[in-house]
Amino acid sequence: MEFQVEGMSCGHCEKAVREAVEAVPGVESVTRVDAASGALVVSGEPEAGAVADAVREAGYDVTAPSS
Repeated sequence: MEFQVEGMSCGHCEKAVREAVEAVPGVESVTRVDAASGALVVSGEPEAGAVADAVREAGYDVTAPSS
């Protein structure tokens, strides 16, 4: 499951997003978080809305994948 995150600018941002998303039920792992491209790739079977909510709660804008 891939997302586009806006507002990440450094390793601290990547860590904040990773930790927030890892706490979402159904997330097996966060396979990629990249501040430069804004990429967030999650494996497992979480609800996309729950992942997006976690990213927003961490302070970043996110575009959920289309179904």
